[in-house]
Amino acid sequence: MRYLPLLCLLLGTLTWAQEQSAPSDVPPQYRPPITREDDDPHTLPASASKVAPDAAVVTIKGLCAQAPPTAVGSSNAACQTVITRAQFERLTDALLQNMKPSLKLQLANSYPGLLAMAREAEARGLEKSPHFEERLAYARVQILSQELVRQIEQESANISDKDIEDYYHAHAAEFTQATMERIFIPNLKRTDPLPKDQATPEAIKAQRKAAEDAMTQLAEQLRARAAAGEDFVKLQADAYTAAGEAGDPPNPSLGPLRSTGLPPGHTSAFDMKPGEVSQVLSDSTGHYIYKLDAKAIEPMDEVTHEIHKTMQNQRREESIQAVEKPVTTEINQAYFGTGEKPSVSSGPKSK
Repeated sequence: MRYLPLLCLLLGTLTWAQEQSAPSDVPPQYRPPITREDDDPHTLPASASKVAPDAAVVTIKGLCAQAPPTAVGSSNAACQTVITRAQFERLTDALLQNMKPSLKLQLANSYPGLLAMAREAEARGLEKSPHFEERLAYARVQILSQELVRQIEQESANISDKDIEDYYHAHAAEFTQATMERIFIPNLKRTDPLPKDQATPEAIKAQRKAAEDAMTQLAEQLRARAAAGEDFVKLQADAYTAAGEAGDPPNPSLGPLRSTGLPPGHTSAFDMKPGEVSQVLSDSTGHYIYKLDAKAIEPMDEVTHEIHKTMQNQRREESIQAVEKPVTTEINQAYFGTGEKPSVSSGPKSK
C-alpha cells in the first residue's frame, strides 16, 4: 500500500468552475479554485470525527503511486493508492479553507479520474511538451497570486480591539440610527378616464395636471397636520383615501435605520431633531413627509463585527493596490484592436 503525493491535483483544479465566495472585489484571477456560494451548508457526519488522521478516506484501486503505466483501458488490480484523512484535509485546506462537505465529496469522486488521466498523459510524455510547460507556467503565476491574496486576507484580519474602538469613535456618524415615521402621497390622484369624445390630448394633459396639483396640495395639507401632532397612521390612511388608492396604505413606521437607509434625496430628514417633521420631499415616485422620533448611536459591541469586516476589506484593498499601482500596461491596439497607437493603462484593478 503506497501513499501518493497530492500536490499535482492543485494544478488540475484550475480548470474547475471558479465561482467565488470570497469578497467580491478580489479579482477573478486572484480567487482560489473550487469556490461556490451555492454549496450546501451541511457539516460532515458525526462519524467523521471518529476517523483517525492516518485512516484511509479515499482508496483508488488499480492505480499505483510508482508503478509503470499499463496499456490504455487496462488496470493493475494489485495496485492501489490510499489517501489518508490527514493528506486529504491538507489538500482541501490548500485549495480552499473551510471547504464545505459537498465539495470535499466532489473532489474525492473526481480525483481518481484526474490521476488516471494524468498518469496516461505522463506515459505519452505530455508533461515535456511546450504546450504543457506554458500552461504550467501560467498556473504557477495564478496560484502564487491566489496565495498572496490569501496571505493578505489573513494579515488584514489581524485587527486589534483598539483599532476597532478608534474606528468606532472616528466614524460615529456612520453608526447613528434614527427611529422615523413617513407618510407617502402618490404623485397622481386616480381619476376616471375621459369619455372618448372628450379625450383630446389637451384634455388628457389638463386632467393629469389637475391630478398632480391635487396631490401636491394634499401633501402640504398633510404636512401641516403632521406638524400639529396628528397621528401618522391616520394621516397615511387619509392620503390613500384622498388619492383614490384602493389598496392598504403602507405602515408609516420605518423603525430604526441609518441615513443610508433613506433614498438619496431624502437624507436631509435624518438631520432633524427628535420630534421634528420634515418639509414635503418630492421625487418621481411621490411626495414624502418624515417625522424623526428618536436618534442614537448604536453601541460599539453591536457593530464590532461590521467594523472588523469594513477595516479588513479596506486593508486588503490597500495591500492589493500597493502591489498593483506601480504596474502599468501598454496594449498594442494594432494587434488587439483597430487603433494604431498603443494605449497605456494602469495595472490590473481589484474592483
